Order: sequence, then C-alpha cells, then structure tokens
Amino acid sequence: MELIITEKDNAARRIADILSGGTYDSSRENGVNVYEWGGKRCVGLSGHVVGVDFPSEYSDWRDVEPVELIDADVEKTATKENIVATLRILARKANRVTIATDYDREGELIGKEAYEIVRDVNEEVPIRRVRFSSITENEVQDAFENPDELDFDLAAAGEARQIIDLIWGAALTRFLSLSAGQLGDDFISVGRVQSPTLKLIVDREREIQAFDPEDYWELFADLHKDDTAFEAQYFYRDEDGNEAERVREEATADEVHETLAEREAATVVDVNRRTRTDAPPTPFNTTQFIRAAGALGYSAQRAMSIAEDLYTAGYITYPRTDNTVYPDDLEPADLLDEFVGHSALGDSAESLLEDADDEIEPTRGDEETTDHPPIHPTGEIPSRGDVSEDEWEIFELVVRRFYATVADAAVWEHLKVVTEVDEYRLKSNGKRLVEPGYHDVYPYFSTAENYVPDVDEGEELRLTDVELEEKQTQPPRRYGQSRLIETMEDMGIGTKSTRHNTLEKLYDRGYIEGDPPRPTKLAMAVVDAAENYADRVVSEEMTAQLEADMDAIASGEADLSEVTDESREMLEEIFANLAESRDEIGDHLRKSLKDDKRLGPCPECGEDLLVRSSRHGSYFVGCDGYPDCEYTLPLPSTGKPLILDEECEEHGLNEVKMLAGRQTFVHGCPLCKAEEAGEGPVLGDCPECGDEHGGELAVKTLQSGSRLVGCTRYPDCEYSLPLPRRGEIEVTDEHCEEHDLPELVIHSGDEPWELGCPICNYQEFQARESESGSDLEALDGLGAKTVEKLADAGIESIDDLTDADPDAVAEAVDGVSADRIRSWQAEA
Repeated sequence: MELIITEKDNAARRIADILSGGTYDSSRENGVNVYEWGGKRCVGLSGHVVGVDFPSEYSDWRDVEPVELIDADVEKTATKENIVATLRILARKANRVTIATDYDREGELIGKEAYEIVRDVNEEVPIRRVRFSSITENEVQDAFENPDELDFDLAAAGEARQIIDLIWGAALTRFLSLSAGQLGDDFISVGRVQSPTLKLIVDREREIQAFDPEDYWELFADLHKDDTAFEAQYFYRDEDGNEAERVREEATADEVHETLAEREAATVVDVNRRTRTDAPPTPFNTTQFIRAAGALGYSAQRAMSIAEDLYTAGYITYPRTDNTVYPDDLEPADLLDEFVGHSALGDSAESLLEDADDEIEPTRGDEETTDHPPIHPTGEIPSRGDVSEDEWEIFELVVRRFYATVADAAVWEHLKVVTEVDEYRLKSNGKRLVEPGYHDVYPYFSTAENYVPDVDEGEELRLTDVELEEKQTQPPRRYGQSRLIETMEDMGIGTKSTRHNTLEKLYDRGYIEGDPPRPTKLAMAVVDAAENYADRVVSEEMTAQLEADMDAIASGEADLSEVTDESREMLEEIFANLAESRDEIGDHLRKSLKDDKRLGPCPECGEDLLVRSSRHGSYFVGCDGYPDCEYTLPLPSTGKPLILDEECEEHGLNEVKMLAGRQTFVHGCPLCKAEEAGEGPVLGDCPECGDEHGGELAVKTLQSGSRLVGCTRYPDCEYSLPLPRRGEIEVTDEHCEEHDLPELVIHSGDEPWELGCPICNYQEFQARESESGSDLEALDGLGAKTVEKLADAGIESIDDLTDADPDAVAEAVDGVSADRIRSWQAEA
C-alpha cells in the first residue's frame, strides 16, 4: 500500500480525486479523513502536527526564571495527537510513502515531521517527495511521475526558525508578563518578528503624535473657453526653481487672491502637450497580491486564506512566492484560450488573443526565483456556485492580473496650460486616455480623466470664481496592512509566508487595533521598554540577520546548531540588560495596560472606569475602585470593545466601538446607553403568558444598547424577539392577521426596512437558518467554506463553537483568528 501525505485535508481530497480519476473512497480513522483507491491511501495533516516546546519542568512560570529558558533543551511533541496516531497506523502498513506537502520552507519542515513519524514505525519503507506549484491534474500527475527527495537543509531552516522563535518568544514573554504581573490569558506577548514589526507601527504613531501642523493657503479659479469651464491653480517658483502651490504667508495669499478676484481674464502664456506610456503591471508575488486585495477591502490574513483555498482547489498557483517572472514553459496564449467563451472572463481573453501579434510577451518584475512561479490562474475555472462571492472576487483579481501582464501598455495624453494674470500664474493639467491598453482587462487602477480644452498661446480666457482655501499640513498616514507588509519585505522582516500572520498575531494579542492598524498604549509601552533596556528586541537588523542565517542553512552554508547557538548568545546579552531594570519595566507596563482600558471617571466614586472582561469572555465596564466601589455598566455582547478618542460631553467618558467584522458598530458612551434603557411602546399580548397572566409585548432597550420585543412581566416571563440595534423603530397601523401585532419599519440609511410582524420575522429567520444546513452559517462572516474548515477541526454546531477554546481553534483552522472566534462566540 502506498501512503500519500499532504499538508491539509482539502489538499488530500483534491489529490486523491486527481490520481484516482474521481473513484476514491473515504473513511474516518481517529477523526481523520483517509482517501483510498487502487492500493493507495492519502491523508492530510493539519499543518504542523508536531511542535517544539520545553520539557515539562519549565512549564511553571513562577518557578522558572525566564533567563533559564535560553539554554533549556527543546523537545518535539505531538500537537495533533489523533493525526499522528493515524499516520503511525497507516505507515506501518505502507510499502511506499510519498510526501506531497507544500513546496516552501514550512512545507518542507512539515514533510520532514511526517518523515520522522513514518520512520519511527517503519524503518525500511522508501520515502519520496513530490513538489508542485498548482494542484491541477497535469502538474500533480507530472509531480508523481517525477518524484524527488526531501530537502533536509530547507527543512532544517524551518526548524531553526521554530526553535529560535520559541526561545525568544517564551523567554521575553515570560519576563515582561511576570514583571507586569500579567499572567494567565492576559500575558504580554513578545516575538522575534512581531516586535520589530510593532516598532514600525509605533514609530509611525509617534510621528503622528509629534506632528506640528502648519498653515498654508492654495488658490483656485475657473477658466472659460466658449461654454467650457475648467479649473486652474495658482503656482509660483520656489528657491530651487520648482513649481509650488502652497503659499506659506497669509498676507501673500490675500494679495494674490485680491488681484485675481479683480480681473476678468487670464492670458495663455504656455501650452505643453505630451504623451505618456503607462506600462502594464508585473506578475503577482505574495506582497503585491496582498496589496491589490487590500485595495478591494480584504485584510492580509483574509486575502491569503482565500488564495490558499483557491490554490488547494486547483484554480490558482501557490500563493506564497517572491517570484515576479513567469517560467519559460508558461504559454500565455494557451492559458488565455482556457478562458475564451466564459461568461464573465471570456471577452477579455478573446480580445487579448485577437490583439496579440506573433508571440505574447508578458511583463517581467525584478525578482526571479526558481521555487514557485508568480501567482496566476491555472486555467481551471470554478463555477460561481463552487466558490463564495469573496473567493470569486479574489479569483477574478488573479485572472485579470494575468491578463494585464500580457496586455498592451496604455497611452495617456497630457495637456498643461499656463495662464497669466499680471505677474501671477495659473496652471491647468488635463489628461486623456488615448489607448486603454491593459486597463480594458484590469479595471482596478483609476482611469479618471481631467478635461482641459485646446487653447493657443496668447489666447484670452474668461476668469471666474476665484477661491482662497486655508489648509493645514497633515501628519503622515498610518500604514495600511498591505503597505506595512511591503515595508516589512523591504526591511527583511519576516518572510512571504509569515508576514500576514505576524499582523494577525499583533491584533489577537491586543497590540494593534482598527484598520489601518493603530498601536495600543500597551504596544507603545512594550516598544518603549525594549528601546530603553534591550533595543535589539525591536531591531529589524537583528531579525533580518537571523533570516539571512536561516537562508544559509537552507543553502547548506550553515547548520542548525550554530545558528541557534548564535541566537541564544544574542538573547543572553539582552537579558543581561533587562534584569537590572525589571521593576521599572513592570511599573511602566502596568500603567500602560490600565491606560488602554480607561474610559473616564466613575460617577459614584471618581476612580477610573475600565473596560474589563468576564471569565466567560464577555466585556463590561467596571470601576477600578472595586471592591470598595461595585459600579458597573454593560457592553454589547457582539464584538470586542475599542476605546475611541471621542469623549461624551455629558459624562466625560470615552465612546466605545465594538469590533465585530462586518457587524462592527459604534456603541457610544456606555453611560448614555444605560440611561436610554427602558420600555417603549406596547405592541400587543404576549403569546406565552398573555391569556393567563396578562403579559404584554413591548419594545425594549437594554442597558447594553441591544433592542428587543419582550414581555412586560420579565423576569417572570422571558419571551423575547430580537430587533436591530440601529435605526428608528416605527410602529405602523398595519397588523399581522396571524399574531395580531403591529408591523414594524426600521428607518436606517436611505431605504427603510419593512421588518413586519416581529414574530413572523423571527420565524422566517429560523427557517432560513434551518435550510442553510448548519446553524453556524447564521453567524456573521461564516460561509460554507469556513463552516467546512471548522467541521474538520471538530466544530460542527453553535454549541461546539461556544464551548471551544478560541486559541486552540484558531491554531487548527487556517485563516481564522482567535479574536474572530471570540466575536462569533459572543454573537452566538
């Protein structure tokens, strides 16, 4: 029996389908899917099923000094015991083993882990390695016909990263957490890659906070030729002879404005026409893909998760790549031909083939590697029913990027007109798209035109509507996720496979919030402490050097032990500096932790009101004076609270925003919400207790801001129906014939929502939920693909989800963060 081992279950299912011609049978062994056909069995891992950790005697944080971890032994333990057990059972019966994990450093290490599990129970079985960049029929079959050997050097590079990240992360995390008294779930996390990344974000925030705006003025006017009006802007030459539009002196701006406003005409003194070639973009590498997906509203983590699913399904090539040059054996015309006739993508492919001359020459980027090609479609096209809307949008982005790389350049015509009024000059810049080129097939870049009419030198143009605008210089903008990943790449921080995960960790661990990411006060404090006492912790040079060392391992120029020993020595030097300032660092971190949670003064005792979390993971507002003061305020059950800068004028409390994916909303001042709570209009008899006890249904607003239709006899009768949180509720004169309740209309946004009878509305919702096949799909952002991933991790219902450990589920399910799981749990 041949045993085939893939990195994930969906890859195993796809490869089994290809190699068996769709005839495989599936079974479950220890909760693991096994696919079988013709003497072959295929099983998927769940990423790393073996992890590195310290021996158990180092597990008690209070009994082990963090510095002891630097030289502690590191051992391998099973992290997915059921998968390891299944692999052992199957390996004992195998007469050949084929490792088909992803072709990158992490995939090679996962393959080596599988190799060691197999060798532990079957010393003689031949083990081979197959590699592919897309899970398509031709490439998979070709890979299995031309197997290779495991690259133990490449795997060792991945293993070195694991060991170094464990030692650095565990030792520094324990030191800071113990210093600040933050144990349990609230520990302060530090990492070799995440710390310099966090410093990038903090440094930008410092620039923003230190920015001192300056006033300046700009002047605009309308020029007219015949019946056509177009805009012109005042400019002058600065000391270096460059064109400048910002006037720094108010008196000068007033003088120019007064002169222009008095005149009725401007004279054309210069007309400049030129054409500009707009070259098509280069092929997608990982970073540029994340940037393009970010422009469509996808976070880096979400974009990569979707891309990985599309890769596993065979629709696109491997999405973790630095390459920006297509391989020589890629035939662009053949790939285009696969899309001809498709309802949404076929016209563009056909036009590219028609416009092509003899041979299509794709664009080339600066980076050419030999492991994986740039991200591009494979030629297999999903039907719209096979993928979600998000997956289709990302798939189309990848397809159209490929189209763009084989399309013609665009051509723009630019027209610059300079006019003069006395000694003051105005300029008008027009542009027109003459040849659309690649823009016809890649509609993600702006093609906005600015019309300026043809004029001649010496021509007089009517001058009207002179405007003087007072402005201020703006601070630098926060890094968006894609820009941050580009910066990390430029500085050598992390790898193409880890950068988006690093950002997700920073979100999960409370260091950054919002999008673009903004550092919390804890993040500022951690970076500040590191800079003052151990600056190498946040140094990009340090982590870039370690990345270079791991590349040396992969190429056989260094070995694992010498690189990890060097890293340990570096960490020992850092601890020598940290130990002397432990108390000072702890005080600094404790203050910042409290600052991140502070809302304002307690109305009962004057101490600080803080955002707190209960043992069940929900959030509320509590007094820092507890137990002497037990004042509390509720917060919504949906989402994670973010304290805003806006302050309530009445109560002096900061407003709160609840982060919950697409359901994110501003809750406002918690005290205002609590004071707004109460019963609204009565709608009719309660169906549970109205006949017997006279209970009635009324519109209610809870202190948490939630709204519902509930019985007036609560808590004796708990009958209730949910209502939307936002919008004005109108009780209409129309009544439901079945339940004798008035119909409701919610006024929110442009169009009113005719909710109707609240009982009928809720019954319809329950029916839709039942038809969806899983109650999990009733939660926001949980589509069929994610439900399938959760099911593979043992989460098959809302009950399973609410009982689960978010961190454990996040580790088992690709593309879903622990914070996201907590928001689903709160919503459930």
